[in-house]
Amino acid sequence: MDGGVRLSPNNPLAPVPRYSPYNVNMNRPEHFSTGQLAEKADVGVQTVRYYERRGLLPPPPRTEGGHRKYGPDDLRRLRFIRRAQDLGFQLDEIKELLDLRVVEGEPCERVGERADQVIDRIDERLEDLERMRRALVELRLACERAEPTDPCPILGSLEGPP
Repeated sequence: MDGGVRLSPNNPLAPVPRYSPYNVNMNRPEHFSTGQLAEKADVGVQTVRYYERRGLLPPPPRTEGGHRKYGPDDLRRLRFIRRAQDLGFQLDEIKELLDLRVVEGEPCERVGERADQVIDRIDERLEDLERMRRALVELRLACERAEPTDPCPILGSLEGPP
């Protein structure tokens, strides 16, 4: 592996090998139905259609019978979307990242700025979670100190003031 971080759709923290012409299964079909694409990317069929509606996946060509016909690029794009979500990017940010993939030059600075925004959001969420944890630990300790005839401090806190 070349040290780049890539995420597996089944385990977002497990590295997966980069594409190589030597690890391609030549028996794999070049086109997939919506269900096949969804299964290969470990998402639901409705997710695929939703990403199409949001403009994250381009509308695929259709068979004579009107069925969608996806290719390997669509599968790579769908996996890109899912991995970006696993890292905390929102769909509008992912759309921008997808657009930056086709820009010639140095989009890395702009991608880095988007990553910084996600990191800031994650930090805020971690602070919120720590605050929630402290409050719940305090309530749990109050519960342990309560007499059997006292009202439950946790339930009282959830009910709020009268």
